[in-house]
Amino acid sequence: MASTVWKGYITFGLITIPVRLFAAARTDRVSFNQLHGVCGSRIKQQTFCPHCDRIVERSELVKGYEVEKDRYVVVNDEDIKSVAPASSDNMEIVEFVKAEGIDPIYFDASYFMVPEDAGKKAYHLLFETMRKSGYSAVAQIAMHQREYTVVVRPHADGLLLHTMFYPEEVREVPEFRRDESVSVKPQEVALAEKLVEGLAADFEPAKYHDEYQNRLMQMIEAKKEGQAVGAEAPRKRAPVIDLMQALQKSLGELPRKPASKAAQNEPPAASSAPARKQSGKRAARTASG
Repeated sequence: MASTVWKGYITFGLITIPVRLFAAARTDRVSFNQLHGVCGSRIKQQTFCPHCDRIVERSELVKGYEVEKDRYVVVNDEDIKSVAPASSDNMEIVEFVKAEGIDPIYFDASYFMVPEDAGKKAYHLLFETMRKSGYSAVAQIAMHQREYTVVVRPHADGLLLHTMFYPEEVREVPEFRRDESVSVKPQEVALAEKLVEGLAADFEPAKYHDEYQNRLMQMIEAKKEGQAVGAEAPRKRAPVIDLMQALQKSLGELPRKPASKAAQNEPPAASSAPARKQSGKRAARTASG
C-alpha cells in the first residue's frame, strides 16, 4: 500500500476537504553499491567526529545551521515545529488560473490528491468544477520543512498536485536566449513543418522506455554469467552543411504511417476496366444483331 506523504485539508471559500497526498511518480534506475576492490566486501559509511577523534553513533547527532565559519546554531525538532506555518495541515486555495498560463518550467514533483471519506462529495464538486471550467488552483502547502507554492489540476481520475519552484529558483543562463542575428528562409520553414507533420502523433507514454537502464541490466546479467559484454559503436553524425538538402532527405526517410481506420473501412473503388470490357461486348452484340 502506498504511503501518505501529507495529510490535511484543502479549502476554498468556506468549503474544507480532508485529503491525503501520495507520490505520483518516482525515478526508477539501476543503483550500485560501493565495494572494497581488494576483497569485494560492501563498504559501510560511518559518522566520524574529528574533534573527538572517534566514530559517533546516530543517537548523538543533532541538527545545526552554520552562521559563521565553524559556528553553528543548534536546532531541534520542537524548534522546527514551533515555526511551522498554517499550511502544514491546511492548504488554502488563493486563486484559480488557466492551465495554459502556467509555464511548465516551474513544475517540480507530482502527487495524487485523495479525499477522506468525509470529504468525497466536496472533493468531487471541486474536481468537476475545475474540469468543466478549465481552471487550475494555486495554493500553498508546507511539507519536508519548506513551504511550496502548488498547482492543483484535474486529471482523468481526480485531482493532481504539483509542487512548484519559486522564480528565484529558476536559473538564468545568459547563453539561453534567442539569437536575433540568425534567420531562416520561408522554404526551410515550410519543409521543417512538413517534417513535423510527418512525425506528429498522439502522445502515448507506454511507447517510451529507458533503453540505457535496460542495457545496464543486460550488461550486469552478462557479467554474472561470465560472458563478454559487447559495446555498441557510437553513431557518427556528419555536420549539416546544406539545410534544405538535409530537410528533403529527412522527409524521404520518414516512416510510412498506417492508414486511418476510416480509410481502411471504405469499400474499394470499382475498377473502370471491366466496365469498358463489358461495354465492348454489348457493342459487339449490337453490331452482330
